[in-house]
Amino acid sequence: MEPRESFTEPPPAPQPPQMAAPAPAAHVTPVAPPPSVALPPLPPAKAQNLDELKAALAAFDGSSLKKTATNLVFCSGNPQASVMFIGEAPGSEEDRRGEAFVGPSGQLLNKMLAAISLTRQDVYITNILPWRPPGNRKPTVEEMAMFLPFIARHIELVNPRFIVLLGGTATSALLGMAEGINRLQGRWFPYHAGSLGRDIPALATFHPAFLLRSPAQKRNAWRSMLALRQRLDEGA
Repeated sequence: MEPRESFTEPPPAPQPPQMAAPAPAAHVTPVAPPPSVALPPLPPAKAQNLDELKAALAAFDGSSLKKTATNLVFCSGNPQASVMFIGEAPGSEEDRRGEAFVGPSGQLLNKMLAAISLTRQDVYITNILPWRPPGNRKPTVEEMAMFLPFIARHIELVNPRFIVLLGGTATSALLGMAEGINRLQGRWFPYHAGSLGRDIPALATFHPAFLLRSPAQKRNAWRSMLALRQRLDEGA
């Protein structure tokens, strides 16, 4: 089992990074599944609420991940929250319990939230993939593209003020950027939210699982959390 490191606050608090200038690549139009992929009885764009979207995911048989996973992992936290955290895929504990970010990564995320005076009831948490990849492997590009219409609708239904993208895979998939998370973390980018007709400020940062393996990067993750805290305090 991976070590469960604490999330410490390195003094002094550094200046939060500035909002990056909008780039065309950051405006992502959700892609449609390949023609060979089976569609759910209710296409994600037609889901009128989170229950309907969850049902559409449960009925979707276009991915082999459903056959190897134990449970559909839809979310955790408060769907009325102003901040939406998005990771890439469930892990083994999430797969067992059917809830997002409840394993070692979720425990570290709790500490990251507490460091800026938030709890899980102050945020909403999900993943792009609703089923665990076998052996906790990294999701493929095809798998991420397949579920982009679902996560795009998920974002529209939650309608958060801010999005926090956890890790390079989720950041690349939703913002369409080729740069690695080391260059993108701590920076704000506009995510274009389809039917909402507006951009949602999206903050890229390290995935908690990466921080468990590389605790020296917690300093940079702390800066990202400070950037989120500042935006919340500003009410912008």
